[in-house]
This record gives sequence, structure tokens and C-alpha cells, in this order.
Amino acid sequence: MQTDAVARKELMKKGIMAVPVIQIDEEMLVGFDKNRIIELLGL
Repeated sequence: MQTDAVARKELMKKGIMAVPVIQIDEEMLVGFDKNRIIELLGL
């Protein structure tokens, strides 16, 4: 994200100031939550 100014601006518009940001379907996860990722992916 540091080198992608467009992505940085997009996240800042949404009030997201942390990484990683992972979007699965319509849900945005801020930070790494392995259990939630597994749940959303149906694994």
C-alpha cells in the first residue's frame, strides 16, 4: 500500500488506516483474522 497511492487514498476514504485489508465478498476485514477468513471462505 505504501507504493500504491490510489489504493491508499481509497482506504483512507473508508476510514481504514491499517493493513492488511482483505475483502471477501462484501465483507472487509482490517487486520489478519485467520479464523474469520476461513469462515468467510467456507473452509
